[in-house]
Amino acid sequence: PPTVPPPPGPPARGSLSLHRAYLRSPLGLLRLGQLALGAAFWVTVAAHKYEGAAHFALFAAVLVWLLTLALFGLSLLGRWELVPWLGSRWLLTNLVHDLALGVGLYAAATGIMGYKAKQRSFCNLPGYSQHCLYSAYLGASICGGITACLYLFSGLYCLSRRCQDQRDII
Repeated sequence: PPTVPPPPGPPARGSLSLHRAYLRSPLGLLRLGQLALGAAFWVTVAAHKYEGAAHFALFAAVLVWLLTLALFGLSLLGRWELVPWLGSRWLLTNLVHDLALGVGLYAAATGIMGYKAKQRSFCNLPGYSQHCLYSAYLGASICGGITACLYLFSGLYCLSRRCQDQRDII
């Protein structure tokens, strides 16, 4: 009996390569800073004893950090078209992520950690012998504030590209 040839496989995709132009662009450099300072924020909070609203600050920082890592990875590989519906609107996706999630959640997390640092400011006195979380909360607050500013800058960069009727992130 004649044999039936197997059905053709899926079309071969191009090989993965780094999108070096993105890595050298202002948005790529801002993303690297966001990832580094965002990681410093949530590692600082997670490495110390935390309670109450610091749980939300840690959740917000990790959520935004993971989403930023996904945006950075897809942009670096030039594979944003693989994301359904959002891939065709990649500049708008980056804009909303930066201004709504990045600035909003990091500003809230920074405020929470700043408030907690203020609550612990008494233990910053010389001669205080108990374990003090003031410096950890203050360090996290500073990292969070700088990270929120980086998200604001990248959001404004995406907004300026959008206002110039450009559709790409570079």
